[in-house]
Amino acid sequence: MLTSRRGAILKSIVGQYIVRATPVPSQCLVNDRELEVSAATIRNEMAHLEEEGYITRPHPSAGSIPSDRGYRYYVDSLDDIELPLAEQRLINHLFYQVERKLEEWLSLAATITAQLTQNMAVVTLSKPVNCQFKHLELVALQDLLALVVLVLHGARVKQLLITFDQVISQLELTAMANKLNTAYANLTRPQILAKAIELSPTEQQITDCLLKIMLAEDEQEYEEPYLNGLHFTLNQPEFAHSHQILALLELIEHRKLLRSIIPGKLHRHQVQVVIGKENKAEVIHDYSVVVSQYSLPEGAMGTIGVIGPTRMPYARTISTVDYLSSLLSGLVAELYEHNTN
Repeated sequence: MLTSRRGAILKSIVGQYIVRATPVPSQCLVNDRELEVSAATIRNEMAHLEEEGYITRPHPSAGSIPSDRGYRYYVDSLDDIELPLAEQRLINHLFYQVERKLEEWLSLAATITAQLTQNMAVVTLSKPVNCQFKHLELVALQDLLALVVLVLHGARVKQLLITFDQVISQLELTAMANKLNTAYANLTRPQILAKAIELSPTEQQITDCLLKIMLAEDEQEYEEPYLNGLHFTLNQPEFAHSHQILALLELIEHRKLLRSIIPGKLHRHQVQVVIGKENKAEVIHDYSVVVSQYSLPEGAMGTIGVIGPTRMPYARTISTVDYLSSLLSGLVAELYEHNTN
């Protein structure tokens, strides 16, 4: 734990570095009226901060640069941050000006987030945690071959061929489909697995086929996201003469960005900040990610996030992502309720 004075000095260093993008000399801290400490004290405290890994210096006579640990302390010390009320009202106005379609809202959310944070914004379509069974059709194709047509909630249709050990008529297939439709209506894969129901060997084979389809759907990666503001990140001074940006471009080109930037476990309705080497993917160890989720009443989750250099305006970014995720959750809930009534 840092003393209150060291913590204040560290926060001043981080705040000034975020704005200046150049190492912060001790004289700039002396001029910080909120610190009210002498130059000698500041130099002494900066030496301790460097020794403890909160700041680094390119060379002994240079100013200070926050480390990942320094940024983490700064982010964890932020509290009661939110977008100004005037900006909230403007954002609400913009959303109610566009067509009431989820795709329009997500595209607008990416644009607004990028503009407000001056970094790249990423917004994904909502995806259920577990897909839900809606309807099953079984279609006889040949003596031993049939087509499984599974309709999931959200108008997703999946098909798979199934081969039986014996000839089964279309009438028998329809009867089995009706039985399974009644038994599995609105259930998720875990719920189907847990359901106690007496099945014939053929019905069990069909159920196994359904579970296989649903497992593949649950494990599917996010769909192609809405991206906006890459040029803001490209223009950051950290990447003016660096090959680091090439790694990010490669992730986007090969559609691996979401897999790389989204934490392994996102907490529902909570903004998470992943700084530098805290990222699981080595290629983005020079970046920070601020991410949250928006949700549907039925449990589907979408993601909204910002990726930029570790020197990003964290308070601004966190408040933007937090507000947009809450707004999207509310708008999508309204849309969902309207479409189901």
